[in-house]
Amino acid sequence: MNTVTASQVLLYQPLYEQIKRMLTQSLIDGEWKAGEMIPSEMELAGRFQVSQGTVRKAIDELVSENILMRRQGKGTYVMTHNEEMMKLRFLRLTGEDGQKGVPQNQLLSCVRTKASAKVAKKLNLKTGAAVIEIKRVLVIGGRPLILDHIIVPSSEFSGLSAKQIDDYKGALYRMYEQEYGIRMIGAHEEIKAVAAEAETAEALDLAEGAPVLQIERVAYTYGDRPLEWRLGLCHTDQYHYHNELE
Repeated sequence: MNTVTASQVLLYQPLYEQIKRMLTQSLIDGEWKAGEMIPSEMELAGRFQVSQGTVRKAIDELVSENILMRRQGKGTYVMTHNEEMMKLRFLRLTGEDGQKGVPQNQLLSCVRTKASAKVAKKLNLKTGAAVIEIKRVLVIGGRPLILDHIIVPSSEFSGLSAKQIDDYKGALYRMYEQEYGIRMIGAHEEIKAVAAEAETAEALDLAEGAPVLQIERVAYTYGDRPLEWRLGLCHTDQYHYHNELE
């Protein structure tokens, strides 16, 4: 029985897919930081010994995935969480007027602990690996709407503390990018309705047993590497979860 090696698989890929993979590897290696301009299509074509059209198609793919962005007349840049379009990209709760409110963070705790078997599997860690566990409430329009339970690997977020989160004041994903050089480019989510347990009810000012929307998310960086597990419990009486399918 014939087997196909990894190098043979790459040969079977369209050339632009191979260039896309190489560009992504350069991002993983930190050659270009978030917000920085990458070389021109002509320079990249020379570097990889391919046509500009092939490079352009690879960049088009990365732009469509919100990994790169084009600025008219300036060049192509690495997408950053500082961009207006990215600031609330991962916040899917939308008001009945179709607008997203800007959340205010109320930190409840930030502690070092060990990964449970479930979280370890989600983050490709060993059970018991050192992690940082964050709990906070997101307040929108003066109302507590989301209780967030967040876990990240200590190895990637060394020094992350309650003081650092409080002092930063901004969105966590922007802090990850600016303080740790880690950019979250996508996420997988599982959603279901649940009854509010005591902790959730107290945090969101609800009656115990009230319906809430549970969103379990794994966010990942370049190369589909998972670096954050998050469980959000949302009060949705005046908000709904909005998503666009393509």
